[in-house]
Amino acid sequence: MVHPCATKVLVIGYVWPEPRSSAASGHMMQILEVFLQQGWDITFSSPAGFGEQRADLTALGIREEPIELNNSSFDTFISELKPDIVLFDQFMMEEQFGWRVEKHCPDALRVLESSDLQSLRHSRHQRLKERLKASDDNNDFRKLFAPALREEFEHMADTDVAKREIASFYRCDLTLMVSEVEIELLVEQFGFARNLLHWCPLMVDLPDSPPVPFEERAHFLHIGNFRHAPNWDAVLWLKTAIWPLIREQLPGAQLHIYGAYTPPKATALHNPAQGFHIMNWAEDALQVMSAARVCMAPLRFGAGIKGKIVDAMLCGTPNVTTPVGAEAMHGEEAWPGAVVNTAREFADHAVRLHTDKARWQEAQTHGKTLLANRYRQSLHGPALIQKLKDCQENLANIRRDNFTGSMLRHHHHKSTQYMAQWIEAKNRHNEQPCGI
Repeated sequence: MVHPCATKVLVIGYVWPEPRSSAASGHMMQILEVFLQQGWDITFSSPAGFGEQRADLTALGIREEPIELNNSSFDTFISELKPDIVLFDQFMMEEQFGWRVEKHCPDALRVLESSDLQSLRHSRHQRLKERLKASDDNNDFRKLFAPALREEFEHMADTDVAKREIASFYRCDLTLMVSEVEIELLVEQFGFARNLLHWCPLMVDLPDSPPVPFEERAHFLHIGNFRHAPNWDAVLWLKTAIWPLIREQLPGAQLHIYGAYTPPKATALHNPAQGFHIMNWAEDALQVMSAARVCMAPLRFGAGIKGKIVDAMLCGTPNVTTPVGAEAMHGEEAWPGAVVNTAREFADHAVRLHTDKARWQEAQTHGKTLLANRYRQSLHGPALIQKLKDCQENLANIRRDNFTGSMLRHHHHKSTQYMAQWIEAKNRHNEQPCGI
């Protein structure tokens, strides 16, 4: 039962969380769990429709409140709720609802859950497209995988999505970042204030039971939501370049590919004769990960940190990935598998892990150490709560010192307010019966 004086939190979600479908939703659920452990009073709202695999938040004691875009009903809703903290899930929700939150609950702490730096992901996607157009070499991507932070900045700085996203960060009192690399990019290249950012990676509890042993596992595995563009690109690279090289060395090898929202273009790749199996959605991702011998994450672009790799470590499953997949994941710790730049390297290391028990066990041990040192909820959960409390106590000073954010709120919120009110009036007019 929630205490009547408990901190009230309103989460405005881009989607209703589907933790079995995406790492972003998984991270949101981890944040909600940290709030629940504090006994906080949580309301989750979203303008999105209900997805197929959404979590049952009400079973956790979290209220669910659907909301509408460009509708003043939200004003009544938030005025009655009077939250102490408003958490925007992705910058688009701050763009849509930030002005309403500030107008009706000016004293509420405004926090943004970034999930990943979307402008970085979009920039990298564009560079991959340019690289694929310029060369038909589908093997070596080392130049694409190793840009300096300055180069990343130069590719991002003139894009609309970077300007929108980083402006949204400024308009909030705090932004949660899963990637230390992205924090450094924002601070060193964009000149963003470090105190407005908080490192909050994926937060997990370490498994109690030992992992499934080497002898009881079989096959290679790739897993990821097909609606997420980096995952679909990874499947294509597997199909066209990496998997044929693995089958040359292991003719009977099988690759099982799982993913939510499997499109026809993915099921068309299903080819049992080649050992290439499109398995659709996994009811229990950890179960299928525990049954696999090697997890493959051939990501050619992306941002943030990778939920599939954290899941692999939780299951004691070594992985092979790229520098994009490993970015911001391991700090100074040894990698639980291999990080490679080419399709040939990917295939060779995957085969070694699949066939060499000693190498496989060593990688598994690295994963266990990495989890314990970087991803424990018992470390990051309390740190998040303390940061939020510090921000609440110093809110006036934070907003005074963030003059850039104040300017951006002044101009953006006015224009967004007028546009939203115009859309709402237009919608009301369109709904009126003819002749009125």
